[in-house]
Amino acid sequence: MKDNQDKVLDDKKYNKLIVVLSIVIPVAVAALFGIKIDAELPVFLPPIYASINAITALVLVLAFVAIKSKKVILHERLMKFAIILSVLFLLMYIAYHMTSDSTKFGGEGIVKYLYYFILISHIILSIAVIPFVLITYVRAITNNIERHKRIAKITFPLWLYVAITGVVVYIMISPYYA
Repeated sequence: MKDNQDKVLDDKKYNKLIVVLSIVIPVAVAALFGIKIDAELPVFLPPIYASINAITALVLVLAFVAIKSKKVILHERLMKFAIILSVLFLLMYIAYHMTSDSTKFGGEGIVKYLYYFILISHIILSIAVIPFVLITYVRAITNNIERHKRIAKITFPLWLYVAITGVVVYIMISPYYA
């Protein structure tokens, strides 16, 4: 059985990768937004990736319930599925924005301010959640469960907020798609 100091050392092996991914992913997404490909996708992606966000939120809640019920293996599988869903979302999101012009929100008044508050907080937290997810995952796979639990208490609500607000943003802007 490893002691806590060994577990922390195991965690540290991943720190450089976590830092690199936490920087590279948002920078790559921003850079890819500047690239426009003259191609028409065979499907309209926003409702698909919004659905993926909704499924991610559901999977996160189910994983939370699983771990509270001490169903560790189920929790682990659901969390891996949530990560896969998030990567799939990101790939579709990038593909859509590389092949389509951005849609302008057409609402007015308080709804417009609400939309932009939700959108901006969603974007900021979607960037901020990356290192939290990675650190939480690393602490789980290195069996550093006490530290995993501590950071998961922050990661879970952040990630859930990002998943839910992704759906809300889609619902609010969907009437304005061309």
